[in-house]
Amino acid sequence: MRLVFAGTPDTALPSLRVLLDSPRHEVVAVVTRPDARSGRGRQVHPSPVAQLAEESGIEVLKPVKAGDVEFLDRLRAINPDCCPVVAYGALLPQAALDIPPFGWINLHFSLLPAWRGAAPVQHAVLHGDEITGATTFRIVKELDAGPVFGCVTEQVRPDDTSGALLARLAESGAGLLAATLDGVEDDALEARPQPADGVSVAPKIEVEDARVDWAAPAMRVDRLVRACTPAPGAWTEFRGQRVKIGAVRLAPQASAALAPAEISAAKNTVLVGTGTHPVELGEVQPQGKRVMTAAEWARGVRIAGPSGGGPLDGLERFG
Repeated sequence: MRLVFAGTPDTALPSLRVLLDSPRHEVVAVVTRPDARSGRGRQVHPSPVAQLAEESGIEVLKPVKAGDVEFLDRLRAINPDCCPVVAYGALLPQAALDIPPFGWINLHFSLLPAWRGAAPVQHAVLHGDEITGATTFRIVKELDAGPVFGCVTEQVRPDDTSGALLARLAESGAGLLAATLDGVEDDALEARPQPADGVSVAPKIEVEDARVDWAAPAMRVDRLVRACTPAPGAWTEFRGQRVKIGAVRLAPQASAALAPAEISAAKNTVLVGTGTHPVELGEVQPQGKRVMTAAEWARGVRIAGPSGGGPLDGLERFG
């Protein structure tokens, strides 16, 4: 089949690479989001999908909106059989959906109808799901509600961050997407409607949503931090400035009795109180500074331990 691949971030690259290597399909163009500012210098860069396509000598389309007349005209001229989609990042109007005869087939990183929306992996981690996966389905106007072709499952590990889990799903999902396209071309797959029960929604997690509530149970704190790693990054405040919080470790056996948000620092460990038992901090990143271990940070800001005898004496708190 002649394919126009739609995708934007690194997550889409495993699927694009598999399709570029497929002996059965020809990727004739990609659709991706316009160049955007990124990195420390905030310079304008093409998306990871655009970069790979350009390296492969493939035409790159970057419409501001997928309903732009120029884009739709060009897509019709390319005349793809099918448009596979992985994390494109924009809504597709019906005028675009109607162009390829085999439709637009999306790889979504959840077991639909669970976690429809922009952040399915983050919500799976946040809500403590033990099993998640990836699903291929035909795109329809309603968000993530189209009929399903197939799925793969993936165990959510106790220490999974969203980034680690998504990386595994991107790899296994690439194989699923390729197999789906093979089956569609062979007329061997039937897309089946999603069940009406079990629908859940996964909206984008904003920066404000990623603020740690130290009064919450330790397990909730752990899940929030892992769900927000690497983006948007869990955070808290210390002495009026933001501090990003990396993965934490549950510490139910800790001897320190800490109130929520209270910090206790020893030579190599930093504990923080929660609504249940303490958690041990791993890495932190103070505002405007590099990532460092929690112990390095505590020494730098001079937090005394609970028996350290200093003026803080373990009573410093996160905001």
